[in-house]
Amino acid sequence: MSEPLLIVEDLRVSFPSRDGGLTEAVRGVSFTLGRERLGIVGESGSGKSQTGRAILGLSATEAQISAKRLEFKGCDLLRCSDQQRRSLRGGRIAMVLQDPKYSLNPVMSIGAQISETLRAHQQVSRTEARTKVLQALAAVSIDDPERVYDLYPHEVSGGMGQRAMIAMMLIADPELLIADEPTSALDVTVQLQVLAILDRLVLDRGMGLIFISHDLRLVASFCDRILVMYAGRVVEEIEAKALHAAKHPYTRGLLNCLPVLGEVRHPLPTLDRQTEWLL
Repeated sequence: MSEPLLIVEDLRVSFPSRDGGLTEAVRGVSFTLGRERLGIVGESGSGKSQTGRAILGLSATEAQISAKRLEFKGCDLLRCSDQQRRSLRGGRIAMVLQDPKYSLNPVMSIGAQISETLRAHQQVSRTEARTKVLQALAAVSIDDPERVYDLYPHEVSGGMGQRAMIAMMLIADPELLIADEPTSALDVTVQLQVLAILDRLVLDRGMGLIFISHDLRLVASFCDRILVMYAGRVVEEIEAKALHAAKHPYTRGLLNCLPVLGEVRHPLPTLDRQTEWLL
């Protein structure tokens, strides 16, 4: 792998609990990322999204974040100034959130929101911004960018809203994209279209991609490497093409719970959780 874009070493994210203590949502996560597609998978509550949010500085205000090393191209993400963080966020590092219905501003048109993101990071006129936004919408396979530019979020479908979110995150040409469940609210056909768009953009732009999902098969078919998380920890790191040969019992258990075409599996197996997985 070439010089890494991102280095994460012993990342920890904790939140205050009702009894006055701390609950660790992310416990000692470590990995490096180059210009590749890295998948992070696990059940809901395993710490996937909190890992992505901590990297970008989007954790809740009460969160306590620490790491031995959290660097993006030599920039210390834990110790950089607020101004540096703002210039990185949306400019060099971007994040596609889960559901466009809750991520897009309902009182701004699609075009105005994407334009605002661009002008926050680049000195361009309104005319230039509009041209770039239309190009960005076309790049994510929106057929009529001129029409969609003036629409509001409630006027577009879930798939189109998700594509608009991707266009917004890519408008400033980031080097790293974090995609948090970008296809979870979409039907299978639209999922494949969105994945094809992400794949093409990563290859064309040479970006690094962190793809967060709970769908093992989806990540195995799309990513280069996979981190499997359980209870805030990475329990296994494996090449995507070798997922079928995973060794950790948690990963094996997740794979065993999947339905298999042509095989009667009723009821589907469930995970037999082991205490040692938490250690």
